[in-house]
Amino acid sequence: MGFDPLQYKTTTRQQWEDAAEAWHRWGPTVERWLADATDRMLDGAGVAPGASVLDIAAGSGGQTLAAARRVGRQGRVVATDISPTILTYAAKEAAKAGLVNVETVEADGERLGDLAREEFDAAICRLGLIYLPDQVGALRGIHAALRPGGRVSAIVYSTPDRNGFFSIPVSVIRRRAGLPAPGPGLPGPFSLGAPGALEQALGSAGFRNVGVETVEAPLLLPSAAECLRFERESFGALHQMLAAVPEQEREDVWAEVEQGLRQFEAGTGFVGPCELLIARGTH
Repeated sequence: MGFDPLQYKTTTRQQWEDAAEAWHRWGPTVERWLADATDRMLDGAGVAPGASVLDIAAGSGGQTLAAARRVGRQGRVVATDISPTILTYAAKEAAKAGLVNVETVEADGERLGDLAREEFDAAICRLGLIYLPDQVGALRGIHAALRPGGRVSAIVYSTPDRNGFFSIPVSVIRRRAGLPAPGPGLPGPFSLGAPGALEQALGSAGFRNVGVETVEAPLLLPSAAECLRFERESFGALHQMLAAVPEQEREDVWAEVEQGLRQFEAGTGFVGPCELLIARGTH
Protein backbone atom coordinates (compact mmCIF):
# COMPACT_ATOMS: atom_id res chain seq x y z
CA MET A 1 0.00 0.00 0.00
CA GLY A 2 1.16 3.52 -0.81
CA PHE A 3 1.17 6.57 1.42
CA ASP A 4 -2.34 7.86 2.18
CA PRO A 5 -2.21 11.59 3.07
CA LEU A 6 -5.76 11.65 4.45
CA GLN A 7 -5.18 8.69 6.75
CA TYR A 8 -1.85 10.16 7.80
CA LYS A 9 -3.51 13.45 8.75
CA THR A 10 -6.26 11.68 10.67
CA THR A 11 -3.65 9.73 12.63
CA THR A 12 -1.48 12.80 13.17
CA ARG A 13 -4.41 14.83 14.46
CA GLN A 14 -5.27 12.09 16.95
CA GLN A 15 -1.66 11.65 18.11
CA TRP A 16 -1.47 15.36 18.97
CA GLU A 17 -4.88 15.28 20.61
CA ASP A 18 -3.49 12.49 22.81
CA ALA A 19 -0.11 14.16 23.43
CA ALA A 20 -1.43 17.71 23.95
CA GLU A 21 -1.42 17.67 27.75
CA ALA A 22 2.08 16.17 27.96
CA TRP A 23 3.52 18.56 25.35
CA HIS A 24 2.12 21.48 27.33
CA ARG A 25 3.41 20.04 30.61
CA TRP A 26 6.91 19.79 29.14
CA GLY A 27 6.58 23.34 27.83
CA PRO A 28 9.29 24.87 30.07
CA THR A 29 11.78 22.26 28.83
CA VAL A 30 10.80 22.90 25.21
CA GLU A 31 11.15 26.68 25.58
CA ARG A 32 14.60 26.43 27.18
CA TRP A 33 15.72 24.07 24.45
CA LEU A 34 14.36 26.15 21.55
CA ALA A 35 14.74 29.68 22.97
CA ASP A 36 17.62 30.82 20.76
CA ALA A 37 16.20 29.23 17.61
CA THR A 38 12.80 30.78 18.30
CA ASP A 39 14.29 34.25 18.64
CA ARG A 40 16.14 33.76 15.36
CA MET A 41 12.94 32.60 13.66
CA LEU A 42 11.05 35.67 14.87
CA ASP A 43 13.89 37.88 13.64
CA GLY A 44 13.87 36.10 10.28
CA ALA A 45 10.14 36.70 9.87
CA GLY A 46 10.51 40.35 10.83
CA VAL A 47 8.16 40.05 13.80
CA ALA A 48 8.07 43.58 15.20
CA PRO A 49 5.73 45.88 17.18
CA GLY A 50 2.36 46.24 15.52
CA ALA A 51 2.81 43.28 13.15
CA SER A 52 0.15 40.75 12.21
CA VAL A 53 1.59 37.22 12.53
CA LEU A 54 0.34 33.81 11.38
CA ASP A 55 1.67 30.84 13.36
CA ILE A 56 1.26 27.50 11.54
CA ALA A 57 1.23 24.22 13.50
CA ALA A 58 1.47 26.29 16.66
CA GLY A 59 1.07 23.46 19.15
CA SER A 60 0.70 24.66 22.73
CA GLY A 61 2.01 28.04 21.71
CA GLY A 62 5.44 28.76 23.16
CA GLN A 63 6.51 30.62 20.03
CA THR A 64 3.02 32.13 19.73
CA LEU A 65 3.45 33.89 23.07
CA ALA A 66 6.97 35.00 22.17
CA ALA A 67 5.61 36.56 18.97
CA ALA A 68 2.70 38.15 20.84
CA ARG A 69 5.07 39.84 23.27
CA ARG A 70 7.05 41.25 20.37
CA VAL A 71 4.10 42.66 18.42
CA GLY A 72 2.47 44.23 21.48
CA ARG A 73 -1.12 45.36 21.88
CA GLN A 74 -1.18 46.98 18.45
CA GLY A 75 -0.22 43.69 16.83
CA ARG A 76 -1.94 40.35 16.41
CA VAL A 77 -0.95 36.68 16.39
CA VAL A 78 -3.18 33.96 14.93
CA ALA A 79 -2.13 30.49 16.11
CA THR A 80 -3.32 27.57 14.00
CA ASP A 81 -3.05 23.83 14.53
CA ILE A 82 -4.76 20.65 13.36
CA SER A 83 -5.37 19.67 17.02
CA PRO A 84 -8.07 21.66 18.80
CA THR A 85 -7.03 20.29 22.19
CA ILE A 86 -3.46 21.52 21.94
CA LEU A 87 -4.73 24.97 20.96
CA THR A 88 -6.71 25.20 24.20
CA TYR A 89 -3.39 25.19 26.05
CA ALA A 90 -2.06 27.98 23.83
CA ALA A 91 -5.17 30.04 24.54
CA LYS A 92 -4.95 29.42 28.30
CA GLU A 93 -1.27 30.39 28.43
CA ALA A 94 -1.95 33.57 26.45
CA ALA A 95 -4.77 34.51 28.83
CA LYS A 96 -2.60 33.72 31.86
CA ALA A 97 0.11 36.01 30.46
CA GLY A 98 -2.39 38.80 29.80
CA LEU A 99 -1.80 38.64 26.05
CA VAL A 100 -5.07 39.80 24.51
CA ASN A 101 -3.60 39.89 21.01
CA VAL A 102 -3.65 36.10 20.46
CA GLU A 103 -6.32 34.17 18.54
CA THR A 104 -6.43 30.40 18.05
CA VAL A 105 -7.92 28.77 14.96
CA GLU A 106 -8.20 25.04 14.27
CA ALA A 107 -6.77 24.65 10.77
CA ASP A 108 -4.87 22.18 8.65
CA GLY A 109 -1.49 23.72 7.78
CA GLU A 110 -2.10 22.81 4.14
CA ARG A 111 -5.61 24.31 4.09
CA LEU A 112 -5.65 27.64 5.84
CA GLY A 113 -9.07 28.58 4.47
CA ASP A 114 -10.08 32.21 5.02
CA LEU A 115 -6.73 32.94 6.66
CA ALA A 116 -5.06 32.62 3.25
CA ARG A 117 -7.05 35.65 2.09
CA GLU A 118 -5.70 37.90 4.81
CA GLU A 119 -2.54 39.91 4.50
CA PHE A 120 -0.26 39.00 7.36
CA ASP A 121 3.04 40.77 7.85
CA ALA A 122 4.79 37.61 9.00
CA ALA A 123 4.35 33.84 9.17
CA ILE A 124 6.20 31.42 11.45
CA CYS A 125 6.33 27.64 11.80
CA ARG A 126 8.39 25.93 14.51
CA LEU A 127 9.04 22.22 13.85
CA GLY A 128 5.70 21.79 12.11
CA LEU A 129 6.34 22.02 8.37
CA ILE A 130 8.27 18.73 8.44
CA TYR A 131 5.11 16.79 9.36
CA LEU A 132 2.93 18.12 6.52
CA PRO A 133 2.50 15.75 3.56
CA ASP A 134 2.43 18.56 0.96
CA GLN A 135 5.10 20.90 2.22
CA VAL A 136 5.36 23.03 -0.91
CA GLY A 137 1.55 23.28 -1.05
CA ALA A 138 1.52 24.42 2.57
CA LEU A 139 4.17 27.05 1.82
CA ARG A 140 2.12 28.27 -1.14
CA GLY A 141 -0.83 28.73 1.21
CA ILE A 142 1.39 30.65 3.61
CA HIS A 143 2.63 32.77 0.69
CA ALA A 144 -0.99 33.58 -0.18
CA ALA A 145 -1.66 34.66 3.41
CA LEU A 146 1.18 37.21 3.41
CA ARG A 147 1.04 40.76 2.13
CA PRO A 148 3.55 41.73 -0.58
CA GLY A 149 6.86 42.11 1.21
CA GLY A 150 5.71 39.94 4.11
CA ARG A 151 8.17 37.40 5.46
CA VAL A 152 8.13 33.76 6.51
CA SER A 153 10.51 31.89 8.79
CA ALA A 154 10.44 28.22 9.75
CA ILE A 155 12.49 25.89 11.94
CA VAL A 156 13.18 22.28 10.93
CA TYR A 157 15.61 19.57 11.98
CA SER A 158 18.69 19.01 9.82
CA THR A 159 19.88 15.44 9.14
CA PRO A 160 19.48 12.38 11.39
CA ASP A 161 23.22 12.12 12.08
CA ARG A 162 23.15 15.62 13.60
CA ASN A 163 20.08 14.94 15.76
CA GLY A 164 20.87 11.85 17.78
CA PHE A 165 18.44 12.70 20.59
CA PHE A 166 15.58 12.07 18.13
CA SER A 167 17.08 9.89 15.39
CA ILE A 168 18.06 7.13 17.84
CA PRO A 169 14.48 6.62 19.13
CA VAL A 170 13.17 6.81 15.55
CA SER A 171 15.66 4.25 14.24
CA VAL A 172 15.14 1.82 17.14
CA ILE A 173 11.36 1.95 16.91
CA ARG A 174 11.39 1.74 13.12
CA ARG A 175 13.60 -1.37 13.24
CA ARG A 176 11.58 -3.05 15.98
CA ALA A 177 8.32 -2.22 14.18
CA GLY A 178 9.61 -3.42 10.82
CA LEU A 179 8.90 -0.06 9.22
CA PRO A 180 10.77 1.06 6.11
CA ALA A 181 12.63 4.34 6.07
CA PRO A 182 10.41 7.14 4.73
CA GLY A 183 10.85 7.69 1.01
CA PRO A 184 11.71 11.02 -0.60
CA GLY A 185 8.93 13.57 -0.37
CA LEU A 186 7.20 11.93 2.61
CA PRO A 187 6.68 13.77 5.90
CA GLY A 188 8.85 13.08 8.92
CA PRO A 189 11.23 14.77 11.36
CA PHE A 190 14.14 14.92 8.91
CA SER A 191 12.17 15.42 5.69
CA LEU A 192 13.59 18.90 5.01
CA GLY A 193 17.04 18.41 6.51
CA ALA A 194 19.01 17.47 3.39
CA PRO A 195 21.22 20.21 1.90
CA GLY A 196 19.15 22.47 -0.33
CA ALA A 197 15.78 20.87 0.45
CA LEU A 198 14.43 23.77 2.48
CA GLU A 199 15.61 26.39 0.02
CA GLN A 200 14.04 24.46 -2.85
CA ALA A 201 10.70 24.14 -1.06
CA LEU A 202 10.51 27.87 -0.30
CA GLY A 203 11.56 28.81 -3.81
CA SER A 204 9.00 26.46 -5.36
CA ALA A 205 6.29 28.13 -3.26
CA GLY A 206 7.16 31.56 -4.68
CA PHE A 207 9.33 33.01 -1.95
CA ARG A 208 12.34 35.14 -2.82
CA ASN A 209 15.40 36.24 -0.88
CA VAL A 210 15.48 32.75 0.60
CA GLY A 211 18.13 31.99 3.18
CA VAL A 212 18.84 29.18 5.65
CA GLU A 213 21.04 29.25 8.75
CA THR A 214 22.23 26.34 10.88
CA VAL A 215 21.84 26.54 14.64
CA GLU A 216 23.11 24.12 17.28
CA ALA A 217 20.38 23.51 19.88
CA PRO A 218 21.49 20.72 22.20
CA LEU A 219 18.77 19.28 24.41
CA LEU A 220 20.06 19.59 27.99
CA LEU A 221 18.49 17.34 30.60
CA PRO A 222 19.62 15.64 33.83
CA SER A 223 19.90 12.17 32.28
CA ALA A 224 19.10 9.90 29.35
CA ALA A 225 16.20 8.55 31.41
CA GLU A 226 14.73 12.04 31.58
CA CYS A 227 15.12 12.46 27.82
CA LEU A 228 13.32 9.16 27.34
CA ARG A 229 10.50 10.34 29.60
CA PHE A 230 10.22 13.62 27.69
CA GLU A 231 10.02 11.90 24.31
CA ARG A 232 7.89 8.99 25.51
CA GLU A 233 5.29 11.28 27.02
CA SER A 234 5.12 14.06 24.45
CA PHE A 235 6.49 13.00 21.05
CA GLY A 236 3.36 11.84 19.28
CA ALA A 237 5.27 10.73 16.18
CA LEU A 238 7.08 8.04 18.17
CA HIS A 239 3.80 6.61 19.41
CA GLN A 240 2.45 6.57 15.87
CA MET A 241 5.40 4.39 14.84
CA LEU A 242 5.25 2.26 17.98
CA ALA A 243 1.69 1.23 17.17
CA ALA A 244 3.19 -1.35 14.79
CA VAL A 245 5.03 -3.07 17.69
CA PRO A 246 3.12 -5.73 19.70
CA GLU A 247 2.04 -4.21 23.01
CA GLN A 248 3.92 -6.75 25.10
CA GLU A 249 7.21 -5.74 23.41
CA ARG A 250 6.93 -1.98 23.79
CA GLU A 251 8.58 -1.65 27.19
CA ASP A 252 11.57 -3.52 25.82
CA VAL A 253 11.71 -1.11 22.87
CA TRP A 254 11.75 1.89 25.21
CA ALA A 255 14.54 0.25 27.23
CA GLU A 256 16.59 -0.13 24.05
CA VAL A 257 15.97 3.53 23.21
CA GLU A 258 17.22 4.61 26.64
CA GLN A 259 20.31 2.46 26.25
CA GLY A 260 21.06 4.19 22.95
CA LEU A 261 20.56 7.64 24.46
CA ARG A 262 23.00 6.98 27.30
CA GLN A 263 25.91 7.70 24.96
CA PHE A 264 25.02 11.38 25.35
CA GLU A 265 25.36 11.39 29.12
CA ALA A 266 28.35 13.19 30.61
CA GLY A 267 29.37 14.35 34.05
CA THR A 268 27.18 17.41 33.68
CA GLY A 269 24.10 15.46 32.60
CA PHE A 270 22.51 14.63 29.26
CA VAL A 271 23.53 16.63 26.18
CA GLY A 272 21.37 15.50 23.27
CA PRO A 273 22.76 16.50 19.88
CA CYS A 274 20.31 18.68 17.96
CA GLU A 275 20.98 20.74 14.85
CA LEU A 276 18.25 22.97 13.47
CA LEU A 277 17.82 24.82 10.20
CA ILE A 278 16.08 28.18 10.25
CA ALA A 279 14.74 29.32 6.90
CA ARG A 280 13.48 32.73 5.85
CA GLY A 281 11.90 34.09 2.70
CA THR A 282 10.04 37.14 1.42
CA HIS A 283 6.71 37.32 -0.41
